[in-house]
Amino acid sequence: MERRSLLRAAVLGGTSAALGGTLWRGAAYAAPAQPGTGPYGPLGSPDANGIRLPAGFTSRVIARSGQRVGTTSYTWHNAPDGGACYADGTGWIYVSNSEINPSGGASAVKFSSTGAITAAYRILSSTRQNCAGGKTPWNTWLSCEEVSLGYVYETDPWGANAAAQRAAMGRFKHEAAAADPVRRVIYLTEDETNGRFYRFVPTTWGNLSSGRLQVMVAGGATSGSFTWTDIPDPDGSPTATRSQVSGSKSFNGGEGCHYANDTVWFTTKGDNRVWQLNLLDNTYELAYDDSLVNGTAPLTGVDNITGTSSGDLFVAEDGGNMEICVITPDDVVASFLRIDGQSASEITGPAFSPNGTHLYFSSQRGTTGSSSGGITYEVTGPFRS
Repeated sequence: MERRSLLRAAVLGGTSAALGGTLWRGAAYAAPAQPGTGPYGPLGSPDANGIRLPAGFTSRVIARSGQRVGTTSYTWHNAPDGGACYADGTGWIYVSNSEINPSGGASAVKFSSTGAITAAYRILSSTRQNCAGGKTPWNTWLSCEEVSLGYVYETDPWGANAAAQRAAMGRFKHEAAAADPVRRVIYLTEDETNGRFYRFVPTTWGNLSSGRLQVMVAGGATSGSFTWTDIPDPDGSPTATRSQVSGSKSFNGGEGCHYANDTVWFTTKGDNRVWQLNLLDNTYELAYDDSLVNGTAPLTGVDNITGTSSGDLFVAEDGGNMEICVITPDDVVASFLRIDGQSASEITGPAFSPNGTHLYFSSQRGTTGSSSGGITYEVTGPFRS
């Protein structure tokens, strides 16, 4: 699916705003939406969990840091962050990182076909500040350490196999990962003010123990063509990986990353942007930039990102209005949900169940503003397919 750039046009809370002053690829200008609406309509009043949702959607609390998950004996981790869902027979599993240092790691919750919690357990221990990550096509979870010279760990959502450190994927301040099964690579973001965008090319697809770490090389400020160049020394010492290749493009605080249909999107929190790489022609551009909409955009504090089969992108906010916003294929940007009373937190780990009917995410610090106050939620309702 081709996504039109928001440098061309945007529909933001009822106002249609031209971004960049020109039409993009000759496409027709987007029609304005009704005030406060998107594909799901306006947000309602806060529910019992303090979440504002469109009509037809409901929320429930799945887990709280320091408390047992459902009727299981497992205690949920602090500072829940990046997450993903996996099919498990007729049910599914949601995995979640723990962004604390030391003793970060990751946990998992199992659900039945009806959404009932059936189990919870640890899948990664004794690591540092596990922030985001990514799902592989062979159903493992890549848990990324957001520390200097951090590692990527490959974990088993079912907890049957021991986690493995994947040093070949580079040592830097890792954030998110997204797998591209067509080109057989893994894209990686770096959470530094002058971070880079990488891809890892495994020697054998499905085995991340060896391969080449490459960095994106480009000269344009917000759009242009790009190439990939091998990182000479992926272990990042004594020279950081981001400083090893001349001409590699700098990004201000890489965060979430999502791949679909020959396109990869990633976010940068330092400038509130969503970037789009068009992999068929090796070009890149801005898909969203809130500095170009004069403060009228609902989406601020861009962070984790995920997508749906309909082509919608769901972007979680670190700060902002504590919202998850949706960006549709026809460039509508709208609030999907908002958490009230948790302004000292951030929204993390958005991920859909395999059938697309359940959205999971966390408020990393909840109402307390502390890593021990994390809350993990589930939202169900008539999501677009």
